[in-house]
Amino acid sequence: MSKNKKTDRRKFLKTMGSTSLLIGATPLMGLSTNQDIKEHFLFGNPRISANDKIRIGAIGTGIMGHQNIDSALKIPGIELVAACDLYEGRLMRINEKYGKSIDTTRDYRELLQRKDIDAVLISTADMWHARIAMDAMDSGKHVYCEKPMVKLISEGLPVIEKHQATGKVLQVGSQLVSGLAVAKARELYQAGEIGKLNCIEAAYDRQSALGAWQYTLPTDATPKTVDWDAFISGSSGNKNDEFDATKFFRWRNYKEFGTGVAGDLFVHLLSSIHVILDSFGPSKIYSSGQLSYWKDGRNVPDVMAAIMEYPEADTHPKFQLTLRVNFASGKGPTNYVRFIGEEGVMELRGNSVTIDHSIMAEAPGIGGWDSLNTFTESMQKELMDQYNGKYSESQKKRPTKEPIRYVAKKQDKHKDHFIDFFEGIRKGTPVIEGPEFGFRACAPCLLCNDSYFGQKIMHWDPVNMKLLNETDV
Repeated sequence: MSKNKKTDRRKFLKTMGSTSLLIGATPLMGLSTNQDIKEHFLFGNPRISANDKIRIGAIGTGIMGHQNIDSALKIPGIELVAACDLYEGRLMRINEKYGKSIDTTRDYRELLQRKDIDAVLISTADMWHARIAMDAMDSGKHVYCEKPMVKLISEGLPVIEKHQATGKVLQVGSQLVSGLAVAKARELYQAGEIGKLNCIEAAYDRQSALGAWQYTLPTDATPKTVDWDAFISGSSGNKNDEFDATKFFRWRNYKEFGTGVAGDLFVHLLSSIHVILDSFGPSKIYSSGQLSYWKDGRNVPDVMAAIMEYPEADTHPKFQLTLRVNFASGKGPTNYVRFIGEEGVMELRGNSVTIDHSIMAEAPGIGGWDSLNTFTESMQKELMDQYNGKYSESQKKRPTKEPIRYVAKKQDKHKDHFIDFFEGIRKGTPVIEGPEFGFRACAPCLLCNDSYFGQKIMHWDPVNMKLLNETDV
């Protein structure tokens, strides 16, 4: 990664709180369910340039494909002109929903050949992300690519190099990083609100069949309505496998096509962490997991835990990160990132960020749960006299700071993420989630899979984005 690229990203992240999102806190305060915490309401006003027309093509029109199209079309000046999918029923749905004038095709290369398309939205199975992104940039298209940016570690640097060679905008689609709460958390961390960071805990749990990727299957899925051969040609598994509608529509459940819970959900967590800390990522990764509940033929775990060691960097100290995904959580959906520092804890949860403080007194304390009372009375008196002579009453007291919560009201993070992408096209400004950032966020998650399946500790160079050695557990 060039020095200029690093500088551009750092400049962008420095200004994201005030310029890109125009984040602020209202003077009004409300009380949360915890009556001791005051809430500040965050608001944003993303800047949108003059409505220069940008024509888009959608490649992959499944769940995220529709979400991406809908969010993009909320922005003035964006026009959908074509769509690609391998299932005929989804192409028919595109014409039902967006109009019969939308051209449709099963071959993404036909879409890329069109001169009237400025940008493509890639919302395919993970195994196709890198290939289509590089083909699109070679064809002169800007790219919005769903996370993870790549399925394989070996694909990351080629995508970055293609981006640098073509000069096209590439935004990775982990939209949570465009949240106002993330921007505020970044501001609070940089202000030193929790003291020196030492640990982060993060989880993304679910508890439903749909949350565990048991998506509804159409009754007309056959080799005639689905281009199975095209789909499986991108697989890392057996390219001669017979047609399987379940694998096609629930591809996230199979390591040959997707990247499991790590590539889908760990990536969201790491993306937010990396924005808040301006971090390049961990150097050591280990994960463990199991298939606990959803024993439906999938070959990826539904429970996974990971620990990552982040080395000291210019923007943060060395710290430990623990991650969890549980698809049978017993409590319902949970999504949080908890930053633990020496003077407080900052929790990012949904659209809010909360800080609670616990600051140690300057004096170490004496008595209570201590060895003091095991000594003779004369020794106890001597030690107490020494202690009281050394420390004042103020030094014996813990400093206090009120807990505080910031809540983003009525923000559409997905729309704002697309505004950032289209502004990058219109104005040439850096995007929040370019390919270097996208690869640094997804690579440790892909290595979680390698660690899980190979029972290895993975060693990663987060600056140069290269896999180092593996060690046995």
